[in-house]
Amino acid sequence: MTRFSVKRPATEPQLRECPGCGMLQTVPALAPGMTAQCGRCPTILRRTSNHRPDHLIAIATCAFVLLVIMCSTQLMSVEKAGISHHADLFSGPEELVRQHMAALAAVVVFVTVLAPLTRLIGTLYVLIRSYQTAPPRHLRRVFMFAERLRPWSMIEVFVFGVFVAYVKLGDLVTIGLDAGVYALLGLTFVLIWMDAALDREAVWERLGHPGTNEPSCRGSSGAVGCETCGLVSVSRDGDGRCPRCESLLHARKPNSIARTWALLIAAAVLYLPANYYPVLTVMQLGAGQPSTILGGVEELLHSRLYPLAALVFFASILVPLLKLIGLSVMLIATQTGAGGWLRDRIRLYLIVRFVGRWSMIDIFMESLLGALVVFGAVITIQPGVGAMAFCAVVILTMFAAETFDPRLMWDAAAERGAAAVHADPRLAAGE
Repeated sequence: MTRFSVKRPATEPQLRECPGCGMLQTVPALAPGMTAQCGRCPTILRRTSNHRPDHLIAIATCAFVLLVIMCSTQLMSVEKAGISHHADLFSGPEELVRQHMAALAAVVVFVTVLAPLTRLIGTLYVLIRSYQTAPPRHLRRVFMFAERLRPWSMIEVFVFGVFVAYVKLGDLVTIGLDAGVYALLGLTFVLIWMDAALDREAVWERLGHPGTNEPSCRGSSGAVGCETCGLVSVSRDGDGRCPRCESLLHARKPNSIARTWALLIAAAVLYLPANYYPVLTVMQLGAGQPSTILGGVEELLHSRLYPLAALVFFASILVPLLKLIGLSVMLIATQTGAGGWLRDRIRLYLIVRFVGRWSMIDIFMESLLGALVVFGAVITIQPGVGAMAFCAVVILTMFAAETFDPRLMWDAAAERGAAAVHADPRLAAGE
């Protein structure tokens, strides 16, 4: 007799407000490894995990150990004309400081060391202590802070920056990989595994208030979904706090349109100098010339490194342009109340949020090249001022994607439709 194992639901049905379109809906009971998608737009409402809590703790611990190894060992070594140089994780930022680019150095250290390390420590601390009989209340703030650092932890982007630097140096110097690079590769794999395995809603439920989603919230005009933990609660005065994570509750992100436009315009202004001014200057035997982002792509094409040229062109030129155009289209559509292509606009928004950080590949590559290739009159690579403007474009567009509220697109379309019906009652009757 054959027995079939059936996965039992691991969650309870819960009321959720979709962060993409704002529709209140009940997420059904989910078995481990299942995904719940919004019934109106492509937004994922919840993804449960097959991993036990001790597995998640082991994965996070492994990531922490690999991060410590990466920070404390050498990444690369280069040799030219009998002179050798080594570079670790901090060599690039140190060279940027010497080149009077301390702000850019601070950004590189933050996204490659401070943000990943703080996020891992916070997540590991929460996972360990959340299984106490009465988890401390401060765990909610720790987990909230760790989750907000997730977009700014760019280890997987740094891997590609190291790869691009390695390929570009192949024709200039003799290069070798040290232990730090292998730790970096392992860390990237483990972090991606951890992000895929972690059920964040399950963690929030263990931290408290698992059943605050009362059915009465569905019909209440004050029902608000928390932007931090997703809990739906009733905000009577419109300025309450989430009973679970204590974040401020807002029906929609405050001043979303104005703030997004301001960040987007600033990024568009900086996009021009980011592509006009050089990001690198290569001096070989006393001769050389500055290179812009597009110039770097052309050099890769001349070297017949077509996949690498495509990667740099996509990450450094197309992605910032996509973010600027995509967010502008969504802002204009929201302000005009356009009702078409709403699901596609949500897909565009999700893509813009996802790809924004990948433009940092060029910044990581430039910092490594500047630290490794310092051979006096033989060959020297120096970062250019264009890198500062380009990094500012990346950060501003990331903030713009976070401040934009995609639910406003659906609100504006609904208001315009209601206004049309009010102006012509025959539309409501279907005439």
